[in-house]
Amino acid sequence: MKPAPSAMIELCGVTKRFGDFTAVDDVSLTVRAGEFITLLGPSGCGKTTLLRLLAGFEAPDAGSILLDGSDVTSLPPYHRSVNQVFQSYALFPHLTVRDNVGFGLRMQRVPPAEAAGRIRDALDLVSLGEVADRHPHQLSGGQRQRVALARAIICRPKVLLLDEPLSALDAKLRHTMQLELKRLQRRLGITFVFVTHDQGEALTMSDRIAVINRGRIEQLGGAAEIYHRPRSPFAADFIGQANLLSVTVTGRNGLTARVRVASGLELTISALELPPAAVKALISIRPEKIHISRQRPEAENVFEVRIEEEIFQGATDQLLLATEHGTRFHALVANESAISEAFHEGDQVYCGLHFDDLVVVQTE
Repeated sequence: MKPAPSAMIELCGVTKRFGDFTAVDDVSLTVRAGEFITLLGPSGCGKTTLLRLLAGFEAPDAGSILLDGSDVTSLPPYHRSVNQVFQSYALFPHLTVRDNVGFGLRMQRVPPAEAAGRIRDALDLVSLGEVADRHPHQLSGGQRQRVALARAIICRPKVLLLDEPLSALDAKLRHTMQLELKRLQRRLGITFVFVTHDQGEALTMSDRIAVINRGRIEQLGGAAEIYHRPRSPFAADFIGQANLLSVTVTGRNGLTARVRVASGLELTISALELPPAAVKALISIRPEKIHISRQRPEAENVFEVRIEEEIFQGATDQLLLATEHGTRFHALVANESAISEAFHEGDQVYCGLHFDDLVVVQTE
């Protein structure tokens, strides 16, 4: 049996305050060696403060930080085996790509012959060997980002911290760099801690995602788990799109339960995540899980809806659906071809929901 990866990072009850504001609130988190973990949340939620605590740029007011089993809580940044890639890349404009990448080795007084070989290897790793003699202003945004990565990994840190390093790139290049970054992390085996507010980035690259809200970890898990089984209204609403419905529990039957929306719509949901004493609940359903058809489908939850709004999004249409009682849903349907029969505003159609796609995110 393959042994489980050891813990590379351990945050134990870490708190950080700035005056009366608590930026990080009693956070405990274990990151495995070689893991790609993403801290995901909106601006001001505490994710960048967590990164600065790991780097040593901030000191916690409470709790401890362990790196590869050693307590580094009070150590300065230069005594931690951690490097960081910043949002701005922070390249030296007067230095060539080669000299930018090798800067850390000069600070460590690595012998020139060894440094030259390591610089060459780092540039080859990020496919920049042909531009080694250029200056940053002669590079594209994607190339500058890779120079910053090469400079960060050349000193062989145990942990690489990345603070929204792709935010300045255009959408297409950003997607390309997401895939390159994940491949690079797998080749290196270095523990990556990535900070972003972009849910797409988090879902694309991460082994696990920590959803951060108001200084706390709202939910921690794999990308598929976080997306399909959110554990709070915030996690459901922040990652992807979600329809959130307040319901009253009206009955139970083994593995399922019946609930009623305030408008009168009744639904069957899974009872596995519904506490026995729960009377009210908030449930979430993803727009792509709502099945639309012109004929009545075979499903647990079937009802008629009117399409109130249709928004063309290329590969998909976003539809706003309304029941006769006034309950509204957002649905996503695929545009399989330009000539296929599409759904349009004003159409009366059937809506089908599988009970397992209705996820309980809060109960009373």
